[in-house]
Amino acid sequence: MKIAIGCDHAAVELKNKIIKHLEEKGYGVDDKGTYTSESCDYPVYAKAVCDSVNDKSADLGILVCGTGIGMSIAANKIRGIRAACCNEIFTAEITRRHNNTNVLCMGARVIGEEVAYKVVDAFLEAEFEGGKHQRRVDMFMEFEK
Repeated sequence: MKIAIGCDHAAVELKNKIIKHLEEKGYGVDDKGTYTSESCDYPVYAKAVCDSVNDKSADLGILVCGTGIGMSIAANKIRGIRAACCNEIFTAEITRRHNNTNVLCMGARVIGEEVAYKVVDAFLEAEFEGGKHQRRVDMFMEFEK
């Protein structure tokens, strides 16, 4: 599985640690930046990650900013993306199982490093359940039209 990952200036350190964690678990990683703590515009990185998910060069995406909220708002403006801001394990698992989300957003100023790894693992290991959930995903994806 290949994961596209991106962040803003507030989350470079956590993004780099998540990349190492992913690589240790055997995931392919496509780092879309940013690469420094110099102030930048997070929507640029949200779009880069989401474009990789949409064009299937990545299976899933991870976005990290200060709170995770800005990244999730930006990502959800992109057709085909279902992003969720999850700073704890339960919602990370359930959003994949019930909402078939394809981008995980987290807040570097909200979540600790060890919890971030567990959130990432829960998100990546969960599988969409389909069934009644597919009907609901289809309904909200119609909103894009």
